[in-house]
Amino acid sequence: MKKFDKERVLLAVAGPVIALAVAFVLSAIVLIASGKNPVEPFALMFEQAGFSDIQVLIINQASMYYIAALAVAIGFRMNLFNIGVDGQYQLAAMMAAIVGAHADLPAALQVPLLLLTAVLTGAFWSGIAGVLKVTRGVSEVVATIMLNAIATSVIGYLWLPDVFGVKIGNNNTTGEMHESGWIPGIDMGAAGEVYGLVILAVLLGIGYWVVLNRTRFGFDLRASGASESAAAASGVDPKRMVLTAMLISGGLAGLAGLPILLGDTHTYSLNFPTGIGFLGIGIALLGRNSPVGIAFAALLWAWLDKASPELDFHGYDKEIAVIMQGLIVLSVVVSYEAVREWGLRRQQRRVGAELAAGHVLGATDNKKEVAGR
Repeated sequence: MKKFDKERVLLAVAGPVIALAVAFVLSAIVLIASGKNPVEPFALMFEQAGFSDIQVLIINQASMYYIAALAVAIGFRMNLFNIGVDGQYQLAAMMAAIVGAHADLPAALQVPLLLLTAVLTGAFWSGIAGVLKVTRGVSEVVATIMLNAIATSVIGYLWLPDVFGVKIGNNNTTGEMHESGWIPGIDMGAAGEVYGLVILAVLLGIGYWVVLNRTRFGFDLRASGASESAAAASGVDPKRMVLTAMLISGGLAGLAGLPILLGDTHTYSLNFPTGIGFLGIGIALLGRNSPVGIAFAALLWAWLDKASPELDFHGYDKEIAVIMQGLIVLSVVVSYEAVREWGLRRQQRRVGAELAAGHVLGATDNKKEVAGR
C-alpha cells in the first residue's frame, strides 16, 4: 500500500476512534460526578452483548438504523441535510400498513407492493423539499423540519376511525395487515428471530457503494456535492442532482420502518418506533457516509439501546446510554474537524517537501550542466 493510501486510511479511521474514546471518557466523567462507578456500566453492557437474544435484538434494531443512516448519507454526499428522514419513514410505514391491511394479494405481489408503497411515499415526501429548494431556493433543512411536523399531523388524521384508523383499547392502529404481506424472519431458536428484511438492509448497503463509486451517476452526485460550480462546468445539472438526491434519500428513508412492520408488528400503531430518522443522522456522521462504517455505527447504537436496560437492575440509570449517544455525536463533529485540519497540515508539509526536493534536484542538475561545459 502506498504511503498516501495509508494516510487516507489513517485519517478515515482516526475520526471515529477519537470520537468514541472521547465519548467513553466524558460518559465516565458524568458517572463519577454522580457518584457512580465509571467502569461497571460499560462492563455490564458489554456482558449483555454476549447473550444470543440480545444479539438478535441488536441486529434487528441495527437494520432499521442502517437504512435510515443510508438515507441521510445520500443527502450528505450531495451536501444536503435531509433532516426529514424521521417524518418520511413514519409516513411511509403507515401508508404501507394501510395498503397491507386493505389489499390482499398473493405474497409474490403483496410484498413488492408494500415495498413500492413505502419507497414512493418517502420519495414523494422528500421530493417536496427538493422541489422547493431547486425552484424557490428554500433550505432543505427548514423544509424537511416543517414536513416532519406536517407528517405527524397527517398520521394523526389517517388514524381517525372514519379514515383508516382501527381503535384497539387506547391504542390507535391501522388494523392488522394480511399475512401475505408478512415477511418471515430467520429463526435463531431460543434467541428469537432476525427480521427477514435484514437482508434488504445488506443489499441496500451494497447498492449504495456500487452506485456512488462505480457509476457515472454516483460520480456526478459526489462532484455536485463537492462543488456545484465545477460540476456544472463539466455538464452536470446541479438542480437535477439536488432533486434526484432528495428523491433517492426519501425513498431509502421510506424503507427504514419496514423491517419491524413486516417482520413483527404487522400494524402501524402508537407503539411503532419513532426517532429512527434523527438517530440516523448521528450514525451516518460516525460512519463517515461509508456503508461499512455506517454498519458498525448502527450496531454500536443498537447495542447501546438494547444493552442499557440491564443497568436498571444494578442501580444505574439506563439513560447513560442516551447521554453517550449524544456525546458521540458531539465528539464526532469536533474530532472530524480536528482530523481534517491535521490532514491538511500533513498534506501541506508533504507538498512543501516535494517542492523543496524538486528545487534541490534542479539546482544540482544545473551545476552538473555547468561543470560539463
